[in-house]
Amino acid sequence: MTSVLYDVPGPRAIARNRLLGALTILLVAAAVGLLLWRLIDTGQFTAQKWSAFTFTNVWAQIGLATLSTLSAFALAGIGALVLGFVLAIGRMSEHAWVRWPFTAIVEVLRAVPVLIFMFLLYYGLPVLGVRMDPYWAVVIALVAYNGSVLAEVIRAGVESLPRGQQEAGYAIGLRKAGVMRLVLLPQAIRAMMPVIIAQLVVTLKDTALGFIITYPELLFYAKYLGSQSSVGSPIVPATIVVGIIYIGLCLALSAIATTVEKRLRRSGKVGRVAGANQPVQEVTDTELIVTQRGLGRYGTSSGIGLAVGGAGDGGGGGDGGGGNG
Repeated sequence: MTSVLYDVPGPRAIARNRLLGALTILLVAAAVGLLLWRLIDTGQFTAQKWSAFTFTNVWAQIGLATLSTLSAFALAGIGALVLGFVLAIGRMSEHAWVRWPFTAIVEVLRAVPVLIFMFLLYYGLPVLGVRMDPYWAVVIALVAYNGSVLAEVIRAGVESLPRGQQEAGYAIGLRKAGVMRLVLLPQAIRAMMPVIIAQLVVTLKDTALGFIITYPELLFYAKYLGSQSSVGSPIVPATIVVGIIYIGLCLALSAIATTVEKRLRRSGKVGRVAGANQPVQEVTDTELIVTQRGLGRYGTSSGIGLAVGGAGDGGGGGDGGGGNG
């Protein structure tokens, strides 16, 4: 038996798939169990390791580190979206002298890793006599990289639309800027929203790279707390707590973005025209042919009647002319 896309598995294939699934579950469970056993064996779940989290000051510092992470992400996310739109529009320009420089900028920014950007901004600029705060080094690096990636995402969304959308915009008198702003970009953003959300989540997680240049975000404080021997050097517990916070932030961002996506889809629906809810009577092909023939006969009779009437009027006019003559 086959379906449209693939062959339906038979009894042997079903048994084999179930066996492979069970083995995969067992291997994953064994790996998780081994990890938990090593954590317990090394004393990572002892009270001493977790005693640091009983202090109010530790949670206050974690809160400040979370705010630092969110502040860097907020500005970097907005900047990446703005830069992505600018680069995408330049990338799709019909003028080669505009398109090629933007293409080169996008490719260069995408090729350079975020960490290299941060190193160049924080450690490279002081060589030239320019000192940059770690916050701005993190934000600029994230904007440059993620903005170039979002530019390609937006461009792919626009180019995936049917060409008729653009032609319809020109047909109603819109210029290229109007077609891009009113017709293409809204549809492209709605279509590529999941990819944009995923890239923003990547931006949020990449803020953790700021700890390498001493930016006081979550991972930086987790490393600092883990190096304190007075509380048992809880590097693993601190990493677990920070990881849970990152997971919560990413889930919250995904939930917000999903809500926005649903509202965009709801607002993008075309309203129904008047009378659209009225039932439509089905007409068979035979009835349609009979109706067309009837209309043709009636139209011919009407045409003959008009012609006769016209001839009679003409004859009357002639007689009248003769009488006058």
